[in-house]
Amino acid sequence: MRETYLKLRNKLIRAGLWPVSRLARIGWYCVRMAILLFVLGWLLHFVKPSWGDVVSGSVNFFLFVAAFFFCIVGFRAVKQKLLWRLRNRLIVTYIFIGVVPVILLAAMAGITLYLFAGQFASFVVTQEIESQLRNLEAANAAISNELAARIEHGLDPSPESLAGLRKRDPRWGRREVCAWHGKRALPSCAGPEGASKVSFPEFFLNEGGVYAQALRQKQLFHEIVHDQGTLYLRAAAMFPVAGQELTVVTSEPLDRVLVSGIAAKLGEIALYETVGIPADRTQPPGKATTSSGLTITAGEQTEDLRQTFLVGSLPGAVNMFDREIQFPTPLADVDWKTGVSHPVSAIVHLRTRPSVLYARLFEAMGNGYFAKGVEYILFGVGVVFALIEAAALFVGWRMTRTMTGAVANLYEATKHVDRADFSHRIPVTSADQLAQLSLAFNSMTTSIQKLVLEQKEKQRLENELVIAQEVQAQLFPRQVSELESLEVHGFCRPARTVSGDYYDFVTVEPHKLILAVGDISGKGISAALLMATIHSAVRAYSGQGLPRRLELSGVGAFSGAPAAHGLSDPDVSPAALLGLLNHQLFESTPMEKYATLFLGVYDGPARRLTYSNGGHLPPLLIGQDGGVRRLERGGTVVGLFDEMEWEDDSVTMRPGEIFLAYSDGVTEPENEYGEFGEDRLLDLVRTNRHLPLAQISQLVTAAVDDWIGDHEQPDDVTLVLCRAR
Repeated sequence: MRETYLKLRNKLIRAGLWPVSRLARIGWYCVRMAILLFVLGWLLHFVKPSWGDVVSGSVNFFLFVAAFFFCIVGFRAVKQKLLWRLRNRLIVTYIFIGVVPVILLAAMAGITLYLFAGQFASFVVTQEIESQLRNLEAANAAISNELAARIEHGLDPSPESLAGLRKRDPRWGRREVCAWHGKRALPSCAGPEGASKVSFPEFFLNEGGVYAQALRQKQLFHEIVHDQGTLYLRAAAMFPVAGQELTVVTSEPLDRVLVSGIAAKLGEIALYETVGIPADRTQPPGKATTSSGLTITAGEQTEDLRQTFLVGSLPGAVNMFDREIQFPTPLADVDWKTGVSHPVSAIVHLRTRPSVLYARLFEAMGNGYFAKGVEYILFGVGVVFALIEAAALFVGWRMTRTMTGAVANLYEATKHVDRADFSHRIPVTSADQLAQLSLAFNSMTTSIQKLVLEQKEKQRLENELVIAQEVQAQLFPRQVSELESLEVHGFCRPARTVSGDYYDFVTVEPHKLILAVGDISGKGISAALLMATIHSAVRAYSGQGLPRRLELSGVGAFSGAPAAHGLSDPDVSPAALLGLLNHQLFESTPMEKYATLFLGVYDGPARRLTYSNGGHLPPLLIGQDGGVRRLERGGTVVGLFDEMEWEDDSVTMRPGEIFLAYSDGVTEPENEYGEFGEDRLLDLVRTNRHLPLAQISQLVTAAVDDWIGDHEQPDDVTLVLCRAR
């Protein structure tokens, strides 16, 4: 007996039918339990049928569990047998890569097209309603102007144009127009017979209300409103006439007749309104509604929706792809009594077809040939896409070569890369494509190794730049000893890490202050180094005492003394200092390096500014009356030519007058409207000249930033402001 069992077991194992895995054994265990319980239940039926029914329920449970485990075992067996060969694995891979995404894309495209069609249908409905509202608004505005003119001339306040509108346009037979002068209703209120009159919109008089503010700003009111349990399209206008507010309201019910005109070109439209309406928006008795079973949840409040009416009919299908499209469109309204806006108080449910929407979309193209052409093009693109997909699957099915040892080498190399060991190289012994891949991998690791070294070098340079930025920040004046008659402020923001712009305030005597503003040619480290050179030179020469015009010929800076215009102090000569700086920079810097530099010496007791401009943008003196004086006298740039001469000039700063010096990084930034420009800078400073200098500087830099927008700052931004006290 045992030998027979073992032989049968071995045969089943060779056939793959013997339960080897744990899941298969559990499944067979559940089958045996189901058989045992079935026999037990059959026997209990003879004793007590209710006991047999209980046992029969357990049999179904065990059979379900057994079927579940057998499905898992079968799936594993099929997967192992099917995917054992590499060719089958590739085929399955191609299916998942090529076929499944196409199916998903097709499904996503279908859902997207359906939603787009629904959104377009919703757009058409809302645009039709908006068109009606705009029509009401235009007519209401015309009637309002006519009534206002008649009231101002003491005539009968009844619009004559309304009668003409009712004769020419059948829609005006359904519309109601009412007007109030103050809160007194004018006799011009007219509408269809049996319609309830429009009540005065009390919320228009609420000063804090949105609509009241809009109407007082000459903006017209046109909204869907809920009044006395009914939806209306209403337009209103309110403006002062003869000492009181003239209010004119034009109203048309949003009912079956209005919606039928929209549905005539679209399909079937149903209007659903909320049932859970507040007490002041109760539905009038006798209004026919049909429960829809739909609800709207807004916060903690849930409102029922009931169908108010159904108009139109669903058009017939043009072809098998012309499926029905259903899409709800929420409508917002305004409570006419309170002025409260309700985001969703009604829903327009539209049933239509793609053919109708296509016709509506392309109706502006004429007779529809354009739409047909689009359909043919899309069909042709779909056929081409299907052919390409079939060709790709065929090529993928033919690609069944097995992988070689190069894959293992690549995997081993990736582990070295993962450990940040970029020195490992893959040995290449063949000349096929995988060998080229190995060579490319080796080239990649070599490049990565170089990039790591370059990144370390770049990090070192960035650290040095940060140090240079910190050093340069120390060069700009942090604490300025202001004079009793002069308030000063300076600001510089580099376009890069370090700046090539320069400004400084140097107190040489208790009552004298040197103002320096400059711009170095170029950007980056070279410009920053030249800026530091000028800074140290200005400070050094200033520390030795201001140079005199009569002593210039002895320093070898240039051959002759500079001209002076309007000067009264022979000891003060910014031009002399420019000459010394020019000689030093010419001798110590390359030919292409130069700087623009404005130097001024302010004498506090006399409020006199003696200056010389070395090619810099002319600073401006802005008076309290808005007048502008330019400080242009001087000469060319500094450091480009030797033995050059500059001129001095002197101006007296009046109390409250602002000195404005800037670099081209303020006026030359561009956007699509052109440069920021000196005029815009001048207007900004002139408008805010009463503010503190630091605040004026912030306003200017903020305006420049807004002008630049998201683009990179093109140049260093430097601003120097002084105000005479």
